[in-house]
Amino acid sequence: MTFAGFTQKDFDVFTIDGLEPKMSAIISSVRPKLEALGAEFVPLLSSLTGDSMFAHVAKHARRKVHAPKDTWVAFSADKRGYKKHPHFQIGLWGTHIFIWFALINEAVDKPILAERLKAQQGNWLGQLPSSVVWSTDHTKPDIIDTFDPEILERLAHIKKAEMLCGMIIHSQQAIEKGLDILKDIETTFTKIAPLYNIVLKND
Repeated sequence: MTFAGFTQKDFDVFTIDGLEPKMSAIISSVRPKLEALGAEFVPLLSSLTGDSMFAHVAKHARRKVHAPKDTWVAFSADKRGYKKHPHFQIGLWGTHIFIWFALINEAVDKPILAERLKAQQGNWLGQLPSSVVWSTDHTKPDIIDTFDPEILERLAHIKKAEMLCGMIIHSQQAIEKGLDILKDIETTFTKIAPLYNIVLKND
């Protein structure tokens, strides 16, 4: 499937009550678009990172009662999974699209990765565009507009701490952009990819 842009229907799936009805809507409406975005951006992220990337579309297989509040495709250099590794994401909540570089709670060696970011903060922070936003919890839609050094301190010392950096596009804007949203995703990945290289390759 070729990505054809987002529609209001894609965001409306999160208003559906019940696990089975919501999952059915996600599978039929949203998942094919995430699969298409995965195929679209694997080559770019492989080029930007120097690693062979694999796309992992969220299956929400562990959910037995509560329906997902968001869904996504993640990109990592591990064919078997992404949660334990620094990775990238494209996904959506009912309110917006997100494009992230992510270190989530399950990432291994987080203290080491955090120290690498702290050591080179003066280099990468100034190179990020002012439009970049942050999150410290991938399970919530909340964002932080301005970088806080405490994010890295928590990442280094708190097991459940997370750091996500990237961009959000509000739902109506994402719909109006059509295929132009691909340009925004490409630009965002290009800007945040250096974070991946710092934490994994210590460049």
